[in-house]
Amino acid sequence: MTLRRGFELRKGEQVLVVEDVVTTGGSIREVLDLSRKLGGDPIGAACIVDRSGGSIDLDVEFVALVSLQIDTFAPDDCQLCKQELALVKPGSREYEKSSG
Repeated sequence: MTLRRGFELRKGEQVLVVEDVVTTGGSIREVLDLSRKLGGDPIGAACIVDRSGGSIDLDVEFVALVSLQIDTFAPDDCQLCKQELALVKPGSREYEKSSG
């Protein structure tokens, strides 16, 4: 994890880490650690959707607009994997092409 070229933190500068969707909190932890390493002072983290159902434990206050408990499965336990169904992730641009 690195900051974009030209972006820097001043020593003691307060940092709020914000994500769109959080599943495990791993990316937020990486950014919190990086900000500390660069001299920043993380004061909190937030996201739009917390897919962990509120189970993320960070060392700063964490706020989510929506918290959902979404089941995840190892490939050996996944019914769709066992059916060998093709995975499709068209994205919004592909959806617009096909629907429109």
